[in-house]
Amino acid sequence: MLPAKPLHRACAALAVLFLAVRAAPLAAPVQQPIRVEVNLVLVEATVKDRRGQVVDGLQSEDFQLFEDGVEQPIAHFSQDLLPLAVALVVDLSGSIEPFLRPLRYATLTALKALKPEDAVALFTFTDQVTRPVALTRDKAAVSEQIELFTAGGGTNISRAVFEAAEYLKQEAPSARRVIVLVSDNVHTTLTALSHERVVTAALEADASVYSLKVPGNNRGLGLAGAVVATRVNVNRLAEATGGEVFDVEKTGSLYLAFERLIERLKTRYTLGYYPKNTARQGGFRKIEVRLRGHDRSQLSVLAKRGYYAPVAAAARP
Repeated sequence: MLPAKPLHRACAALAVLFLAVRAAPLAAPVQQPIRVEVNLVLVEATVKDRRGQVVDGLQSEDFQLFEDGVEQPIAHFSQDLLPLAVALVVDLSGSIEPFLRPLRYATLTALKALKPEDAVALFTFTDQVTRPVALTRDKAAVSEQIELFTAGGGTNISRAVFEAAEYLKQEAPSARRVIVLVSDNVHTTLTALSHERVVTAALEADASVYSLKVPGNNRGLGLAGAVVATRVNVNRLAEATGGEVFDVEKTGSLYLAFERLIERLKTRYTLGYYPKNTARQGGFRKIEVRLRGHDRSQLSVLAKRGYYAPVAAAARP
């Protein structure tokens, strides 16, 4: 069972926040985030048909939201309206060295499709994790840093995703949060972080995890099966947080995979509700998104599996 953790502080005055962000200079670093106390729970959802194609054009009345089995009235509905905060997390282990050059071009091109008010931070990792670029709306600053990268070392995926989630939770509490992992998804470094702990961190941060899976060369370098089983499973992590894994080898190129990923972010539906359960006792609350009036055997919904309820502050004497 996942431990109880506080709910992220979601945005309430949506129109005011949106206009404030749009007014910020395009190339300026992200300023001190706006913190809002109202507990509006936001859920990002992608709807796909049986062929895997995204279903666009749905309205609020097409959806039903449930928390712990209890239906919740939808208080907010939009599509790519609220600003995004993206943590681009790049594996620099030796196994993905052939993808560093195309990654710069793919990053520069794909990130241009984001809105001007969307912000991106850049993380890199081998055995250790670094953050070369803090959250910024200057997307070119991210791609320029990739030009300087050299590959070599191990692969500590769990630590990289964990630190990116913690960073987004702290620095972007009023944005839609996304982690984009570029890696072959093969662990080669031991870590104390379990799969459950990394999933918990991502859900606490309300961050969807997407993976650009490259075909790395890790023959003989991967950890033993029993050890790998305790590390984060990227496929299951993406599923738990409402994200997806894009296989670069199947897509045809890193650029095409990145382009499709960004397009997916722009076509997700944002649903918001105020929980009927107003108790501030912490704990994990399960979320289910259903489609109303549609054949559920023909359509599927990708959304986070739940969130952590808030805990009431200790009463003052």
